[in-house]
Amino acid sequence: MSEILNEPASADRPAIDEFLRAHGAADMPHPGGTLLQHLNRVSRRLAEWGAPPEVQTAGLCHATYGTDGFAPSLLNLAERRVLVDLIGERPEALVHLYASCDRAVTYPRLRGGERPVFRDRFAQADLQPAAEDLGAFLEITAANELDVFAHNADLAARYGSAMYRLLEPVGTLLSAAAWDAVRRELGDGAGR
Repeated sequence: MSEILNEPASADRPAIDEFLRAHGAADMPHPGGTLLQHLNRVSRRLAEWGAPPEVQTAGLCHATYGTDGFAPSLLNLAERRVLVDLIGERPEALVHLYASCDRAVTYPRLRGGERPVFRDRFAQADLQPAAEDLGAFLEITAANELDVFAHNADLAARYGSAMYRLLEPVGTLLSAAAWDAVRRELGDGAGR
């Protein structure tokens, strides 16, 4: 039985699922089961929030190159064309942006009223993503972290409040549904 439920919009969802499985996502442990289950939940959450199809697809593939918080990768950066051919240029660019984030440098730069300088951990260079890309990055970040916290109480207790404080100044860059979920699940009323 497929682990895909309530599928988000995607050009070729079965091919993406096959790619993720072929590259080990269904066997890779992750809070809440496997990486594949996590990726599907992130994508579904983005769909529930009304994110555009390319953001949903990027959320589904967001760990393809690993992340600053999850080292295993499904492809190396020299193979980016594989993902571009599978999901398209815009979703792949969002996956790359998400994966490239040097969190220790970028996160403190997320302040309200300013376009943050983003640190690319692969290139060791600073850049300023377009506002639309930054919004997609933050939306995927929120969906990812909320899913991790929902499936790991220890991580939620240790980092949930910090994630709320991180996203609060840039909450206006999130969709209303995403910001409502962040407030509900991580805000003061969440008991963290």
